[in-house]
Amino acid sequence: MNQLKTIFFTLLTVLTIMACKNEKGKSNTEKSDIEESSIEQQSSREEQKIVFQKTLTLQNITFDISNTGEGSITQLTIQPKGLEIDNQKIAVELDGQVVNAEIEDLNSDGFPEILIYTMSAGSGSYGDVIGYSVNNGKSISQIYFPEITENNEASSGYMGHDEFAIIETSLARRFPVYKDGDTNNNPTGGTRQIEYKLKDGEASRLFVIDKISKY
Repeated sequence: MNQLKTIFFTLLTVLTIMACKNEKGKSNTEKSDIEESSIEQQSSREEQKIVFQKTLTLQNITFDISNTGEGSITQLTIQPKGLEIDNQKIAVELDGQVVNAEIEDLNSDGFPEILIYTMSAGSGSYGDVIGYSVNNGKSISQIYFPEITENNEASSGYMGHDEFAIIETSLARRFPVYKDGDTNNNPTGGTRQIEYKLKDGEASRLFVIDKISKY
């Protein structure tokens, strides 16, 4: 009888120890899962870092602009408000970052255009314009912005470092002009300014060069 009691208590002790080990292992696993989830959430927050944010309103139509991410590839989101039919959010992947945004009624039709200026990553800092035009207060359509290489006079000596600004109802683009032999940080050809006007095209509105000047 005493021998049976000894065996029983020995088995009970072994089972208790095993149960404690299993509970400890389970606790460590749960802790590891929580830590891993926390790291993933932190990583997600870092990926969504806001690098540019602006709200623009004109003629009772509003655009919330946000540029998130880091590095050479970022995400641009545009949330229109006040349109009669389509206020759907627009998402665009950018090779670079947003540096500024402006709003103006460029074609004097009673509805605004929104222009978002971007700059590519790297030393070249090549500029671009992402534009949208409001269609009779109901929806928006993207504006075609031509590549500078489409015009020989405009692109001669061009190596990036653009600046954009709306001047009255024109879009102005300025950049330093490089001569042969100039280094990236030392242009010697002065500054060129290109003025664009918004026109109605066959498929969409587009920017057309109106004037090229140098100073």
